[in-house]
Amino acid sequence: MVQTFIIIVTILFVSAVFLLWFGLRVKPKPFPVFQEKGAAPQLVDLPADLPVPVAKFFRSFYGDLIPIYTSAIITGRAQIRLFGITFPSRFRFVHRAGRDYRHYIEATIFGFPFVRVNEFYLDGISRMETPGGVIENVPNVNQAANLGLWAESIWLPALFLTDERVKWSEIDEDTASVTVPFGDVRQTMVIRFDPETRMISHLEAMRYRDAADKHKTLWINQAHGIHDIGGHKVLSPGAVVWLDQGKPWAIFSVEEVVYNIDVADYVREHGI
Repeated sequence: MVQTFIIIVTILFVSAVFLLWFGLRVKPKPFPVFQEKGAAPQLVDLPADLPVPVAKFFRSFYGDLIPIYTSAIITGRAQIRLFGITFPSRFRFVHRAGRDYRHYIEATIFGFPFVRVNEFYLDGISRMETPGGVIENVPNVNQAANLGLWAESIWLPALFLTDERVKWSEIDEDTASVTVPFGDVRQTMVIRFDPETRMISHLEAMRYRDAADKHKTLWINQAHGIHDIGGHKVLSPGAVVWLDQGKPWAIFSVEEVVYNIDVADYVREHGI
């Protein structure tokens, strides 16, 4: 009797593990295509006083004319590690360029939502709504959110030239630092460029990981490619790594991007 019970339990356990393994390999369907089309951007000349690696990147990426983007809606699919498990996911990020953002993320099993997350950074205040609860206007999270706002602007990199608050400094022929506004102070990120392709390869900053952290951790964003998406060059996929973990906790693959939509209301909504 005991032996039969052990066999049944073992079979059930192995079956559950197999189902989980299989369910985590089913990609979710993409979110519906965003229906509204963005306005054509105004173009300005490439600045003449940029650090050498920065000028090489932007000239290769855009040419001599730089678009002005006021907003971006970025949609795609991802692999995101939660609770030590990597979930196939889908996401839509809404940016009011250099000012606010909203993240909507669904982690899935068998292609169906398992965890839904709404994150906001509006008017300098962060709010995270997860199944574990709500975290709002915590200093560490505000610091992290502002860095996230600017790091994700790698998907509209022209902003790093057209926003007069952004300041560049050369470190060496393949590296530059950029400072961005954060309330009354400034934050610094280091951007590394591939010497052969001239494209951005890494973006690094010291960032708080958790709301109660006493110390910052080196936060690394890796650009693993460049694709034409709807007529726009986009650096994708991108991996996000905490130095002490050594491997990505998330890999984002952009599948749609729309620029220059009025997102004043949309950035404050929930879901897609």
